Amino acid sequence: MKAPRNVPVSTPLRVAAFVAALAAAFAVAWGGGRLVGPIDTEPVAAHDDMADHGDAAGAAAAAEVGGLTARADGYTLELADRTLERGRTRLDFRVLTSSGRPLLDYTREHDKDLHLIVVRRDLTGFQHVHPTLDGATGTWSTDVRLTPGVWRVIADFTPEGWDGITLADDVSVGGRYRPDDLPADDRAASVRTDEGTYTVTLEGGTAPGASTVLTTSIELDGAPVADLEPYLGAFGHLVAIRSGDLGYLHVHPEEGEPGPGIDFATAFPTPGTYRLFLDFQHRGVVRTAAFTVESGGAPDHAAEGGAGHEH
Repeated sequence: MKAPRNVPVSTPLRVAAFVAALAAAFAVAWGGGRLVGPIDTEPVAAHDDMADHGDAAGAAAAAEVGGLTARADGYTLELADRTLERGRTRLDFRVLTSSGRPLLDYTREHDKDLHLIVVRRDLTGFQHVHPTLDGATGTWSTDVRLTPGVWRVIADFTPEGWDGITLADDVSVGGRYRPDDLPADDRAASVRTDEGTYTVTLEGGTAPGASTVLTTSIELDGAPVADLEPYLGAFGHLVAIRSGDLGYLHVHPEEGEPGPGIDFATAFPTPGTYRLFLDFQHRGVVRTAAFTVESGGAPDHAAEGGAGHEH
């Protein structure tokens, strides 16, 4: 039997249908607002959702890796040029807030408002520089020396009233490029200078997922160096970068004597190959020693109560 045509709908049914449609429209609009996010507002503090899933140690270690993206926590690293000339060249960039305006207010960390790491993607050519900020335009500028290839530009900074952030992006340099193989994991590095040869050794655990303290020891022509000079508020600075994705590890210098040993607290979040760069100042000159470190095996969560530090 067919249903009769043109049967009027009762008023209660019309009201119910209207309410249901209104609720559906509200739900879509609310969901869309969540996807789009607030406009022209300061970023909101992120929540550590990983810790809610019971893997606190792994989440803490993973949170120490930065520099995987040009945008995080509402801040964006904007490079002025994506292609640069080889040799000595100028690098310009801005840090933008969620509103698109340049960030002008920073909290000083290790004597500088912003630390810039520039390294080729095969983890050679490491440079730790400190650009100059143009307060009128929000543009940071510095000179770097680049060879052909793709270079990672890593900005480590703390916006005023915020936590530390690390952003990174790539620039390309034209020319004939041949990647270099990383040296083996030998925990020793030599730095040859006109005054002699510095020998730097590295000790400490490298199990993935475990908090650890790495100790570097410095000698000059076989004699321990016990008169290191403060550099950026410490007797040494260690930068660790993961091979492959070039993830940037936060490494924190411990207070101590001016050599020959310097302690650093960190964690290797995942198995893999890492390149470590130690900057130290002696006799008025900053030197850099580099190490290759292999972190292997399954992540070790047994050291959850180990040395942990906030950036």
